[in-house]
Amino acid sequence: MMKKFNFSAATKAVLGAGLLSFVVTGCGSDGKDGEDGKDGVIGVNIDAAKSVNAVFTNAAVEAGVVTVDFKLQNDNGVAVLGLTKDHDLRFGIAQLTHVTEMMGETEVDRGYQWQAYINAEKAPNPDWIPEGESHINPSNQFQAGVEKAADCETCLVDNEDGSYTYTFQQNIGSVVEPVEVIYNAESTQRATVELELANFAANANYDWQPSSGATEGIQTRNVVSIETCYTCHQPESLELHGGRRINIENCASCHTATSGDPESGNSVDFTYMIHAIHKGKDRMTSTADGMVPAPYKVIGYGGGIHDYGKVMFPQKPAADCAACHVEGENAPADADLFKANLSNTACVGCHTEKPSQMHGSTDCLSCHIEEGYARSGVEAHGDATKAYELSKNYSATFTNIKPEGQGLSFDVQLLDDAGAPIAKEFVYKQGYSNPYIVVSWDIDADYPEYKTGSKYSERRISLYDSSQATYDEASKTFSVVSANLELPADINGKSFELLPVIKTCFKKGGYGRPLVEPMSCYEADGVTIASNAKAAYIQDEPMRFIWNNGQSDEPAVARRSIVDDAKCHSCHGAEFYHDSNGVNCQSCHTPDKSIKESERNSGKFDKPTSFAYKAHHAEGHYLKYAGVGSKTVVKTDCKTCHTDNGFELGRSPERVWNYPNMETFDSTGIFVSSDAGTCLSCHQKYLSEAGKSHIVTNGGILDGTSPEDVRTRAAEACQTCHTPEKVIALHGH
Repeated sequence: MMKKFNFSAATKAVLGAGLLSFVVTGCGSDGKDGEDGKDGVIGVNIDAAKSVNAVFTNAAVEAGVVTVDFKLQNDNGVAVLGLTKDHDLRFGIAQLTHVTEMMGETEVDRGYQWQAYINAEKAPNPDWIPEGESHINPSNQFQAGVEKAADCETCLVDNEDGSYTYTFQQNIGSVVEPVEVIYNAESTQRATVELELANFAANANYDWQPSSGATEGIQTRNVVSIETCYTCHQPESLELHGGRRINIENCASCHTATSGDPESGNSVDFTYMIHAIHKGKDRMTSTADGMVPAPYKVIGYGGGIHDYGKVMFPQKPAADCAACHVEGENAPADADLFKANLSNTACVGCHTEKPSQMHGSTDCLSCHIEEGYARSGVEAHGDATKAYELSKNYSATFTNIKPEGQGLSFDVQLLDDAGAPIAKEFVYKQGYSNPYIVVSWDIDADYPEYKTGSKYSERRISLYDSSQATYDEASKTFSVVSANLELPADINGKSFELLPVIKTCFKKGGYGRPLVEPMSCYEADGVTIASNAKAAYIQDEPMRFIWNNGQSDEPAVARRSIVDDAKCHSCHGAEFYHDSNGVNCQSCHTPDKSIKESERNSGKFDKPTSFAYKAHHAEGHYLKYAGVGSKTVVKTDCKTCHTDNGFELGRSPERVWNYPNMETFDSTGIFVSSDAGTCLSCHQKYLSEAGKSHIVTNGGILDGTSPEDVRTRAAEACQTCHTPEKVIALHGH
């Protein structure tokens, strides 16, 4: 048997060196040192990369041939190697062209617009046209596009260091079909790249002026930032065309004015499309029979219909252009372009070509300009939002706060933006909208327990209720006595809140250029709301204080931070569903608020009225099981609405929730422990037996007969495992 030897690594190295020396000696020597090898590249292969970002570094045009340099790197700045033409890699090229349009015999300036060099004429696919679908007109359309690197054997060059060079297949020097684009070396050009990998995509764009090579100080058309879109939209919901397109600059240079959807016949110009989508269910057009819906529809790849007539735009008022066109520091270079009166496209995107029977022309800008026959878009939209802007500086001042019987009495003056008292006739009341003062205590916890004497209907005091409020015309002061209120026996040390939920009236905008200013809400009868009156809520912080044998100067104890009010306003604007002085919904919609008797009797047991339940199940928020299917707000991203620690469990063990009994459907409902109720605000309808068992095993109560019963038995330990980080991870983020 041959004897085996084990050599250590060191021994092998010595033997290897000796053997190599022997071989070299045996072959002879020319006496020269060998050349240094090429330095290795620190990088990660693209097929193993966890993240990829594309960055253009240069571009040039020669005889119509476009060449671009770009690099790939991961989130840590490490080079990404190994890109080939066979990856899903595509490039686009467009020119920012100064456009004019003939309106009759007049040539008008339409500003600068992107024109794609790569276009195709497409006929409708008959198999993709839904039978009986309304508001479509199938027709041949031009569509801007991109070119695939895979279609060219030599266009992509790998420089083997994470940088690459690509030569476009499309020569831009002479593009006459199917859409003519006249190349101008003085004009801004935009190259785009899109790379789709198995789990993510990378997009990038590069703007430059070929005549000078400049990338700064050149003509731009950057109107809206993608970060502004993310105010309401979740990033993954804007990963379009199968997830490959995520860069708004890429979108704008491909969704050009000449591009349309052949199956629907509708324009997919970026400006038109975005405005039409966001107008949603409120997009109307005028006919001889009156206003009728004009939903914007496109038919996607494979024949899938996208009906944006179901979209509910959350901004109130919807006319606030600044919601998307955000100006100021770090804003896009052309954020104020919406003020320039250069294009009808945005106008008809929202208002359609026939917003009323009085509009015979589709050239909105023949009238709607500064100093024109009608108000410009900026003037009209500014008038629509001015009342809300003024109301942000309105306020309520409370004085003479003291106990009165079982409740409180106090005086309140409403003040305008100059600090002057507002007369009663300027205070709005119609139907559900009453000028309320909402009285609350225990605001450091979860507001008063919902029972007789502290129900929200008893804590809301209308300034128009003569049994509880009197008005002094000379001082413009309301004196209030809360007749239906029952304060706790010992109120010392409690945090109190006086919340004004009050609208005042302003003149509406309209034909001509009316001044939007405060006005009386009523006609001469003092009851009928004036036809030219618009009401807007005072946006004033509630008065909060500690009671200590009277109103104390000691500030109220802050309630734990749960919802970020600014995030709510960023999507919803100035007004919410109703009674919206800020996001103080929880002052009325307490966790233990009972189901309405009418809902119990009619079998509607799936609608608790706590703020958490209402917010989580609101149409547009709850898109996992409901909503319009737009998927633009992903409900499971808790931070869409919450503060960073606003979903931390275990912080309010005394809280009790009221929920319908989904098993017995009786009229009493059930009371649920604090953390369990938080979960049920989303999951009750879909909670499995295993889920119920998990909650109960860990100290939760799902069958409470009263708040006291729940507090006696509850011993929740949810926070032990379900930390905020794990809650986010559990919900897919």
